[in-house]
Amino acid sequence: MIVVFPFEVPLYEKAGVDVRFVGHPLTDVVSSVYSRDEARLSLGLAKNKRTIALMPGSRRSEVANLLPDMLQAARLLGSRYADLQFVLPLAHTLDPALVRSYVEPSGVPVHIADGRVYDVLQASDAAIVASGTATLETGLMAVPMVIVYRISALTYYILTKLVRGLAHVGLVNIVAGQRIVPELIQHDVTPQKVADAIADMLDDPARFGRIKNDLLKLRAQLGAAGASARAAAVVMENIKGGT
Repeated sequence: MIVVFPFEVPLYEKAGVDVRFVGHPLTDVVSSVYSRDEARLSLGLAKNKRTIALMPGSRRSEVANLLPDMLQAARLLGSRYADLQFVLPLAHTLDPALVRSYVEPSGVPVHIADGRVYDVLQASDAAIVASGTATLETGLMAVPMVIVYRISALTYYILTKLVRGLAHVGLVNIVAGQRIVPELIQHDVTPQKVADAIADMLDDPARFGRIKNDLLKLRAQLGAAGASARAAAVVMENIKGGT
């Protein structure tokens, strides 16, 4: 078994499976060619404003479940801080009209970027991110975040019965083995709680710095660049060994 997360290794070893950790392929691609100021200018954002990324996911259901609360959280944050701006990187799987149908009626000034998620993260001071691969991308860019997720009540009930003893749901926290960034799940995803989670980081420079430092360690935990090549090497090794 070839795995891309270090925490998977002991699980397979315990089951008696020959397992190799090769690293995560995202370490090869998650980066931006811009500095923070350059990224902001290239996206049409103000250079001197703190920037919050809204990342509601790449599926219609995620957008429907999470974007309205993200927008209301942004409204609360905007009323609290005069120097904030908000940006949303549009996933290629989503219809721009769908996202605008939530953003425009909200009255919250959000710049919608056509993809360019890594440039958006480079431009951002913090992010509100739907649980999933995006949290790993955000972590690899060392952007402090609050992880949010909400699914149907029935699905959540079934999952709580099937999955027990899981301390974290966000990939960043699972890989780190500790709660680096806050997680808000199900009924805890409210505009006030989301806004407070971001505000707690913005208002506490020491905590903000600790989160960034912990996230900077994430890339090392996920292995050096070249994960795909290492995975291919393992495959070739096994093919040759079997001939």
